[in-house]
Amino acid sequence: EVQIVESGGGLVQPGGSLRLSCVPSGFTGSDFKFEDFTIGWFRQAPGKEREGISYMRLPDDHTRYADSVKGRFTISRDSAKKTVFLEMNGLKPEDTAVYYCAATFKLILDWNDQSEYDYWGQGTQVTVSL
Repeated sequence: EVQIVESGGGLVQPGGSLRLSCVPSGFTGSDFKFEDFTIGWFRQAPGKEREGISYMRLPDDHTRYADSVKGRFTISRDSAKKTVFLEMNGLKPEDTAVYYCAATFKLILDWNDQSEYDYWGQGTQVTVSL
């Protein structure tokens, strides 16, 4: 069974930076490898619905970003570490949320559609405040 673990959240001042990590596991010995994943990052702020903020299709490094984070957040991967990162710069109080990593081996049509992802992490809290 694939498991997803996120880490890297914390408290940061406005304008600061954080790097989130997403590590999938439990797929070794299957027909799939790390490079077959599609990874999405989502977040849920208090009182709001969960929203998609970025994704990476690992087979071809295709990426997308929500308008709210474009130019400030960068998704990347380290295949040797089997890790996908979300580098967050220029953080704003409105970025405060629980951040989730999601994954699938399927070819997805809409990266922003949460139902497209099969595996989810527990989330990591990001708080942007003075």
